[in-house]
Order: sequence, then structure tokens, then C-alpha cells
Amino acid sequence: MVQIFLKPGKEAAVKRYHPWIFSGAIQSMDVPPSDGDIVTVLSSKKEFLALGHYFTGSIAVKIFSFQDVKVNDAFWKSKLHNAFLLRKRLDLTDNPLTNAYRLVFSEGDGLPGLIIDFYNGVAVIQSHSGGMHALAPVFTEGLKEIYGNHLKAVYDKSSETLARSHNYKATKPSGHLSTDQYLFGSSQSGNILEAGNAFIVDWERGQKTGFFLDQRNNRLFSNVFARDKRVLNLFCYSGAFSVYALKGGAKFVCSIDSSKPAIEWTEENIRINGFDTQAHPSLNMDVKKYLNESEDKFDMVILDPPAFAKSHTITNNALHAYIHVNAAAIRKLSPGGILLTFSCSQAISRDMFLSAILSASLETGRNVRLLHHLSQAPDHPVSIYHPESSYLKGFVLTVD
Repeated sequence: MVQIFLKPGKEAAVKRYHPWIFSGAIQSMDVPPSDGDIVTVLSSKKEFLALGHYFTGSIAVKIFSFQDVKVNDAFWKSKLHNAFLLRKRLDLTDNPLTNAYRLVFSEGDGLPGLIIDFYNGVAVIQSHSGGMHALAPVFTEGLKEIYGNHLKAVYDKSSETLARSHNYKATKPSGHLSTDQYLFGSSQSGNILEAGNAFIVDWERGQKTGFFLDQRNNRLFSNVFARDKRVLNLFCYSGAFSVYALKGGAKFVCSIDSSKPAIEWTEENIRINGFDTQAHPSLNMDVKKYLNESEDKFDMVILDPPAFAKSHTITNNALHAYIHVNAAAIRKLSPGGILLTFSCSQAISRDMFLSAILSASLETGRNVRLLHHLSQAPDHPVSIYHPESSYLKGFVLTVD
């Protein structure tokens, strides 16, 4: 196993259990590691600090153990089992009203670089590192042991996330490091329940792993505030917020997304939950174009855009984008209206996002009051030692 020695004083963060080691903290390595190799991290005084996967990039090591343990199949399966036990304590693993949840959330479950979402018997694996991707067969066996006959399929959807890795860009710029494939069973898409609401999930063609499970708790606000309201759902994806609003008694819901498949999924989800898609239109068009051209007013607007900032280098442009789109959304609201607004950009802090909302409010000249702070669902746990995992920020606002 490769040994990595840190510069004097750089062990402090590791001793505070932060799971990332940046390349600038490294003094030397006994041999050059490859991307995905397991490495032992030592202080400048050769004191053991941690075990982790090596990365080519600014984050050089992502730690999966702060103890000097034997790393074998049993080790990885035990981490998977511990993640399952947390979801069981959250009443997600045997809930008659909800059968989809995030089983593994990267650093939050001590498995940095690994995401596993469970959709009513189908587990979708998304690896963000070569080290975790190499372990996919082990995790597949672990999933079989945990779920038994309840596991219908395991789908590896890692090609896109691996393609964004530094090592991949440096060595294979013209192809995919892996091909998305079934590691066990086969099931192209399926139906799930979330709080009793039905949704189709297409993990093969959909964004991320197919559905945005992180918004589960936040969608309840759409349900609670929607009664007798005209609702606009921007960047609607597959229309989950729209369904919650309709179940909450909204008198009219308009859903907007630039993706044609997303609009098709939205219409299907509205239909299977018992609502008339003709009475609640879903429009395949650019959100900015709609906001600029439509004169319609609404009592509630849901604004959940894709990440405007993928890295810290473009936060300024992203903040301007958040200001612009939130100001436009505020202008769409009738007096007394409700705005649910979100940022899933990890590079944008909660304070930065709130400042963008302040600027948007000032731009409109309207009285805006903050009712609730929102975050990701609890099956996306955040290690107290790694606040960077708290990526989803949201606010419920009322606009006079």
C-alpha cells in the first residue's frame, strides 16, 4: 500500500476528521500512486492518520477510515450495512408510503465517491472515483445480502461522473471510462412511492440516478402551501413538486422544463396520480424565455434550477444567475404569494445564496419575508466534520 506523508502541521485537519487531503498538504510519497489506489496517510513524523483513495487533482486523498484497519470485502460490506441501518432508523426501508431513498451518500456515510439510490427494489450505483468504481462488484454482493429477494436489479450509472474526473480527462479524452450497465438483474424503469405519491423513475435516461430524492422533505412545503393556489413549477424535471402541489389542493399547476423527456415524465406523473394533464399544462420550453415572455401571475412559484456553479471558479457568474432568475420569479408572484427557491450548487454557501435572494428582492422593490430554511433530506446525512456535504440550500419566502 502506498504511503503518503504530509507536510508538518498539515495533519491538524485530518485529526479533526475532515475526510479530504489537498495536494498542497502532501510532502512526499514512497511510490507514485495511480488514481483510485488505496493509500496510507502519515504525518511528517510517520504517525498513522488515515486510509483513503488517491485522486489526481486538487483533492488528492478522500479518506474512508481514520483507523488502521484491514481493508477487504467485509470492510466495505460493513459500511454498506451501517448505511442501511441508518435508513432503517429513519423509517425508510420498510415504509408502505415511501419505497425510494438514498442508501449511500458519499462522505456522509464514510464512503467518499460513492452514491447508491434505492428505487423500490432497484439499486442505482453512481461512482465518482475509480477506487469506488472498482468496488462495484463488492457493493453489488453486499446489496444482495442486505435486500435478499427484494432486490430486483443493480444498475451502474457511473460513466458520466467518472468522465469528469481529472485522471480520466488526462488519459482518455475521447471515450468513456466505463459503460452504464446492469450488474445484477434488469429493469429499465419503475414506479416508486414517496409519501404516498406515485412517480415513474427512468434511471437509464434520467438526470443523476433518475430522481431527486434530496428534495423529499421540501416537497411537503409544496403540498402544505398549495391549497387553492395557482402554482408555477420552474425547472420541473419530472414534476414531483407539481404532484405534491396538486395533492395539496392547488387549483392550477403549470410546469416548465427545457427537456422534452422531463415534460413527458411530468405529464405521466400527473396522470398516474389522478389529475388531468390538460387542466394542468406542462410546457417544454426554456425557463428564461417563459419568464421573459409570459405575463401570467401565480400565487406560488417553485424554483429548483440545476447547479449554476459546478466549481468555486465560477461562483460570481452563478450568483448573478441566481439573482436574475429569483428576481424574475418574484415578479411572477401575486401579492401574498409564496416562493420556494433552491440552490444545489455546493460551491454556493447558504449565506451566499441568501445574499443573492436579498439582491433579487431589492431589484424588484417588493417586501420579501423569510419563512423557512430548507436543506436536503436526512438520507443525505452530513458529517459534522465535513460541512461541504451540505450542498442543498432552500428558502420559503412570502412576497407582498
